[in-house]
Parts: sequence; C-alpha cells; structure tokens
Amino acid sequence: MKGWRRRTREGKSGRRNFISSHAHEHSREADEHLLGGAFTLIIAFMTIEIVVAITAHSLVLLADAGHMLTDAGAIALSIWALRLALRPATTQWTFGLKRAEILSAAINGVTLVVVGVLITVEAIQRLIRPPHVGGLPIVVVAAVGVVMNLFATLLISKANRSNLNIAGAFSHLLTDLWAFIGTFGAGLVILFTKFDRADAIASIFVAALMLKTAWSLLRDSGRILFEAAPAGIDLAEVRNHLLAEEHVRDVHDLHAWVVTSDLRALSAHIVLDDACFLDGHAPQILDVLQRCLADHFDLEHSTFQLEAPNHFDHESEMH
Repeated sequence: MKGWRRRTREGKSGRRNFISSHAHEHSREADEHLLGGAFTLIIAFMTIEIVVAITAHSLVLLADAGHMLTDAGAIALSIWALRLALRPATTQWTFGLKRAEILSAAINGVTLVVVGVLITVEAIQRLIRPPHVGGLPIVVVAAVGVVMNLFATLLISKANRSNLNIAGAFSHLLTDLWAFIGTFGAGLVILFTKFDRADAIASIFVAALMLKTAWSLLRDSGRILFEAAPAGIDLAEVRNHLLAEEHVRDVHDLHAWVVTSDLRALSAHIVLDDACFLDGHAPQILDVLQRCLADHFDLEHSTFQLEAPNHFDHESEMH
C-alpha cells in the first residue's frame, strides 16, 4: 500500500513536471516572437538614425545609435540564449544550457559599459571643442525614436521579465527610451538657443544611464554565476525552519544557489532520529521538509541527504 502511494505521488509529480516543462517551452517561444518584433523595429530605426547623425554632425544621435546597436545585439543574444535554454539536459550538461541566459545578461552588461565609456570620452572632448550641431534633425529623429522605443519596450514588457536574460534586453530598451527623451531635450536647446554643448551634455546623460543599467545586470548575473544564495533567501532562517520539524536533530552542508532565473536550488544534510530509519518514517520527513521549503521559500528544487546521528563521524569534510 505504501509503495502504491509513493508511485502515485511520483506519477502526479511527473505529470506536473511535464505540464510545467511544456508551459515553460510555450512561454519561451512566445517571448522569442516578442523579442524578434522588437529587434526588427530597432534595426530599421537605427539605420535611419546613423544616416541623420552623420549628416547633422550629432554625437548624441550617434550615441543613441550606438546604444540601439547594443540593444539589437542584446535582443539577438537573448533570442539565442532562449533557444539554448530549451535544449534538454545531457550526461555532460546536467542542467541543460539554461545558464546561457545568465551569460547573455552578463554580456549585455559588459557591452553597456564599453559603449558608455566610449561615449563619455568623446562627449568630454566635444565639451571642450564643440562642433556645430543641427538642432532640427535631432529633434525630429529623437521624437520618432521615443515613439519607436515605446512600442518596442511595450513588446518586451509582455515577455517574462523574471528571466534575467529578458530583463537585460528590457533594461537596454528602457534606458534607450530615456536616452531619446534626453536627446529630444538637447535638440530643442540647440534649436532655440544655439548652445551646441547641449549635444555633449545629453551624450553624458545617455552614457550615465548605460552604466547604471550595466551595474544592475552585472551585479545580478554575477551573483548567479558565482553561486551566491538566491536574493531574499536567508540560510539561517532556512536552517531554523528545517530544525523546527519534528525528528530533525541537525542540519549541515546547507547550500542554496540559482541555476537560472526560474530555477533556484538547495541541498543539505539532515540528521534524523534513529527511530525514523527503524520504523520507515524517514520518507515522510523528507516530504515534509521539501514541502516546507516550497511553501515558505519558493524553493521547488531541494535535495536532502538523510543521515542517522552516528553518520557524522564518517564525514571527512564539512562545508
């Protein structure tokens, strides 16, 4: 009877995992279509902006175009990462290639830093020796850019932004939207006051937005790549929850990490009373502990090694 119950529970779990996997795959495909639409918009507008920037001698338009190039690259990288993440696990890649999404977010952060620094250097030079800049082309292109970027940003906002990869692409676009607003303001200043340095000042504003976004992406992706505990998870609190369960005598080798944005994992050694192993009660304790973590900490992927009290002396290294 107990065996039948266990098989039934495993069968239900398997069906839930299949449904969840199918839902994730469908969601990722929908996200890919949304990213593709935004990518097409950006490439088309970026081409026009580069031509106008060269004609008007505007650094801020070139800065915006450079940022849009990183936007396009970020979205293309995000699409590629989404496809890699759908590949099944193998004996070599036991979690599949899900962390491609995190690498994509990190690369997006690095590109923002590089472009932001280059723009800042050029803007400082233009503050010292400002060239003549055409105000009207800047105003027109920036106004169209705001509308285009709003549409592209709305497209990606419908995707799953809890995914750090997609959040990176969204951050690129949102930063670019603010950049176009700044560019529009600079164009108005130049048009009505002939203050050419407004172009360089707006460029520094764009670069600052890039660096701020880059820091956020690099910080979050870095935490995952270096396997820090998930944000918002206090391991001391987790340990206390586990110890509060009946028959649990000790918890050690407790580790928590993030595999990718939608998969958080935890492992631990759990010391139980000897009686749990003698009367076959240990599996029920395991169910309780895993349910506890899922309910209180949203940790669905937990692995426990159940141990008797005397097993402690056989462990050569503790973490």
